[in-house]
Amino acid sequence: MQTPPAPLPLTVLTGFLGAGKTTLLNRLLQDLALHDTVVIINEFGEIGLDHLLVEKVDEGMVLLSAGCLCCTVRGDLIATLEDLLRKRDNGRITPFRRVVIETTGLADPAPILHAVLYHPYLSMRYAVEGVVTVVDAVNGSATLDAYVEAAKQAAVAERIVLAKADLVTDQADLARLRQRLRDLNPGAAILAADAPADVIISGGLFDLEGKIADVAEWLKAEAVEEAEHRSHAHQHGHHHHGHGHAHEHHHDVNRHDERIRAFCLTSDQPVPQGTLDMFLDLLRSSQGAKLLRIKGLVALAEDPEHPVVIHGVQHVIHVPAILPRWPSEDRRSRIVFIVDDLDRSVVEGLWNAFLGRPGIDQPDAAALSDNPLSLRR
Repeated sequence: MQTPPAPLPLTVLTGFLGAGKTTLLNRLLQDLALHDTVVIINEFGEIGLDHLLVEKVDEGMVLLSAGCLCCTVRGDLIATLEDLLRKRDNGRITPFRRVVIETTGLADPAPILHAVLYHPYLSMRYAVEGVVTVVDAVNGSATLDAYVEAAKQAAVAERIVLAKADLVTDQADLARLRQRLRDLNPGAAILAADAPADVIISGGLFDLEGKIADVAEWLKAEAVEEAEHRSHAHQHGHHHHGHGHAHEHHHDVNRHDERIRAFCLTSDQPVPQGTLDMFLDLLRSSQGAKLLRIKGLVALAEDPEHPVVIHGVQHVIHVPAILPRWPSEDRRSRIVFIVDDLDRSVVEGLWNAFLGRPGIDQPDAAALSDNPLSLRR
């Protein structure tokens, strides 16, 4: 039997309207690091124009039907990705090494991730390296205030690119925007628009050379935990500040990102596989719409030497990857959650209950056993 081909890295490039995605993409495509890259462009509206603004329009450029990447266009994306694989496997096109999907500025990245992660064939042939979100340094704060889509795009990113920073006249405003993005997504790297192409596009879960996945970098669990500690200390410190200090953080009805939170749950003890199955299944069935991203590294009680990588988007949990070894000396199970309008205590209470931690009632496993998440081999 032939050895299955290594999965092809796939990156989603997103960002709100006018953020600078096309300008960034033009620069990236001139870099040798993106040689043999296929770019899929999704546009919104009856007439597509964005692809005309991208300088490299050839067989490495695919224009999807107009519309948002959901519903019918999501079907177009799946068909396009399948067609690209057929042409590549049959030698009808240059053997591309990477795919970049540029979304419309109004897109929620979740349906795109769904399309790849949930598909039984595409999930084996493409490796999602993550979401790159472009943020306009000049108008970024106002956009985050006004549009929840912009906040979600930043929250789910592995890497955030600050475009147009050279046009910002007040460096204090730029510093505030950076801090807001760090609060919104502690685990994301914030990069300058002139960062190297491979730094912006690469750096995800998989490696074409067969090396161990850089899961520690991908999860950024430590950054999320550190941000949680800072937030906790800040909340306790509010009682000691003057009224003016506390008031400047509250009551802005347009601050959509106050609903979006990132936190990390851990376990020092290996987790039974069935327990993990039921925890994830109950969580996604009851809170799926609020789960923007789930990223985790878990030690299973049945095989603690080979950690399992968990990756999910809303109601979809990707088929887990099993690593040949731990990427660092830290062998704790840790799962990072990025959620929309979901209190940490709900998720943590369920996690503690399934782990049987003291003082927490264990849920009725029998009631959940009819629909467990299939992690079993």
